[in-house]
Amino acid sequence: MSECEMCQVFNSRFGQLRPNVKEYRVSKHIFHDIENHEEIIEKILSCEHLCSSELHKFEKKVGDFSIFRAKINGKHIVYALDGKKILFFLRAFDNFTSYTRFLDNNNEIKRDILSLNS
Repeated sequence: MSECEMCQVFNSRFGQLRPNVKEYRVSKHIFHDIENHEEIIEKILSCEHLCSSELHKFEKKVGDFSIFRAKINGKHIVYALDGKKILFFLRAFDNFTSYTRFLDNNNEIKRDILSLNS
């Protein structure tokens, strides 16, 4: 993946990590939660969009995983990047409260990532 100068300016953490992404994995939750999941994932991966903190907001570290959030079309999409440069698309939420509850539950985040890692 090529580097996007806009991502580096607006969001240095994802801008630095994104060019090194080797592969991505999508959870069954994303397929269920987003009708046009392929289009949304492509927006996040391709960087052919207006980059902003709404798209690549760093949330926190959970172990070796950097957790990010994209907000597209009113949906909060949570994804993680591990040390091996694998991007994991975890969940999408319409409701901000559900989204923050998910972010507060490190065990659930780890469980979702590990289910995609096997």
